[in-house]
Amino acid sequence: MKLNIRRRAKRRLPQRVKQPLSVPTTPNQVWSIDFMNDSLMDGRRYRLFNVIDDFNRESLAIEVDTSLPSLRVIRVLEKLIVQRGKPTNIRCDNGPEFISHKLEQWCAEKDRQITLQFIQPGKPMQNAYIERKNGSIRRELLNAYLFYSLNEVREKCEEWRIDYNTERPHKALGYLSPIKYKELNTSALSTPASENHLQIEAQRVVDKAAENKKNFTFENSN
Repeated sequence: MKLNIRRRAKRRLPQRVKQPLSVPTTPNQVWSIDFMNDSLMDGRRYRLFNVIDDFNRESLAIEVDTSLPSLRVIRVLEKLIVQRGKPTNIRCDNGPEFISHKLEQWCAEKDRQITLQFIQPGKPMQNAYIERKNGSIRRELLNAYLFYSLNEVREKCEEWRIDYNTERPHKALGYLSPIKYKELNTSALSTPASENHLQIEAQRVVDKAAENKKNFTFENSN
């Protein structure tokens, strides 16, 4: 039998331009996303979808399931946007879930306008912030425990994520936890402007009072 089996053409990626791994100056400026894979004790494979805010290395989500297609990725991102606002940019690799038209269209919608920053193929260090987090999850969680169900993985991942965000000191953050670093730096970004305005107004009042006193003294001397 001669069957004409249609060959599935490999999708060609557009050329990716190397972009510097800059340090964001505000929250939600750049989120990084990536996948990890592991297996349960019965051999079933599962995946982890990780999201971090590059500004303070905060772990925003660790989604766990046997399958995490593009629509599931979008659902996780939408939930995060409701909780903390939308990011300006999302950095990711060239995995099939990330190069899908669904995610591209979702980011390009008028009420979002999120820029997808793709790293170059085979260059994971261009997404170094989340790669470092992946390494920590691998060492401290996936390689340290034997999991029998997805619920066990989800519970441990959430415990790890909370500890990572609230208790774990990071050298790059001045040995502060991600949450503490965010609290200090966001308050530092917003407070000085208001304080400076109050100081200027207070100085104007003092200067005006001093000028009135000077004029009053001058008139009395005459």
